[in-house]
Amino acid sequence: MASIQKRITKEGRTTYCALIRIKGSPTRSATFDRRSDARRWSQEQEVDLRSTRPTCNMKNEQHTLGELVDRYISQILPDKKDIVGQTQQLNWWKTQLGDSRLSAISPAMISECRSKLQKGGTHYGTPRSAATVNRYLAVLSHAFTIAWKEWGWINFNPVLNTRKLKESRGRGRFLDEQERERLLKTCRESRSSFLYIIVVLALSTGMRKGEILGLRWRDIDFNNRRIVIQETKNGERRAVPLVATSLQLIEQLKANDFNSMDDFIFHSPEDKTKSCCIRTAWEKAIKRSAITDFRFHDLRHSTASYLAMNGASLLEIADILGHKTLQMVKRYSHLSEDHKATVLEKMNEKIFE
Repeated sequence: MASIQKRITKEGRTTYCALIRIKGSPTRSATFDRRSDARRWSQEQEVDLRSTRPTCNMKNEQHTLGELVDRYISQILPDKKDIVGQTQQLNWWKTQLGDSRLSAISPAMISECRSKLQKGGTHYGTPRSAATVNRYLAVLSHAFTIAWKEWGWINFNPVLNTRKLKESRGRGRFLDEQERERLLKTCRESRSSFLYIIVVLALSTGMRKGEILGLRWRDIDFNNRRIVIQETKNGERRAVPLVATSLQLIEQLKANDFNSMDDFIFHSPEDKTKSCCIRTAWEKAIKRSAITDFRFHDLRHSTASYLAMNGASLLEIADILGHKTLQMVKRYSHLSEDHKATVLEKMNEKIFE
C-alpha cells in the first residue's frame, strides 16, 4: 500500500514523501515538492511492484470465485455476526462471477457488477442504496483479502481498486402512530412465529436487524433485565436494557422454546443452531400494513425519533443506539428541539397564567 506524508524541512520548505510497502516486495520511497507528483509516482511504482511479484502456482490460479465463496462461507463466515445477510451478498456475487478464475477478475469486471447491483433494485422494488452496494463490495473485498493473504490463491485484491459509491447522509424515515399500530397488528398475525417479537424488540431497543437475529440465549441477562450484544457494528460490546413488552415476550418465548444457551433465540425452523430469515415475512407485513418507503432499518430510526420526541438528549440517544459520536444522531436534533419548545410552553402557561 502507498502512503504520502507531508514534511517541513529545516529551511521551511514543504515536501511530500511517498512510501510504497507491499508484502513480499522491497520498500520504495521518494520525496517530491508537489503532492500530485508524489501520488503519480506512487501509482506507477505500485503497478510495477505488483507486476514483478512472484505469481501463484498454477494450481492456485485455477480457483474460481465460486470456490472462494463456498470456502469463505463455510470457514470464515461462521465467526461473523451477520451470517444471513453476508451469505446472501456473497451468493449474489457467485451468480455473477462464480465461474470466473480469481486471477482473471479485474476491477473493471467488479465495477460492471457494481452498476448492475445498484440498478437491479431490491425486493421492495426500489433501487439499492449506495450504502447497500458498498456492503456487497465490502464482503467481497474481505473474501478476496483472505484468499490473497491467508490462502495464497491470488496475488492481489481487485476490489481495492474499485470505487465505492458516495453514500447519502442518512434517512430519517420513522413510523407515525397509525403506521406503527397497523404494522404491529399485521406482524402479530404473521405466519412467522418470530416476526412480532423481533419487530417489538427493534422498536423498543433500537437494535439493528443483524444484532437481533444474531442473539443467542446466553446473551440475555434476565437477572439484570438486559441484552448483552457481544459484537456490534463498531466492534464493541454493548448492553441494551430489556423492558416492558419486549421483556415479557422474551420470557414467554424462553418458557416455550428454550433448549440450550448456545441456541439462537430466533432460529430457523429446522435447526436451532442457525438463525432464521424473516425477509419474506417482513415484506408481506409491510405490504399488508399499507406502509410505503419503509425498510427494517427504519425501525431503528423510529426508536431514535420516539426517544427524541420524549425528551431524550442526543447524547442519550447515541448511547442507547451504540453510536460513538453524536454525528449519527444529529438528524434527530429537530425533534428534540420541538420537544423543548413544548416543555417551555407548558412551563410558561403555568407560571404566567
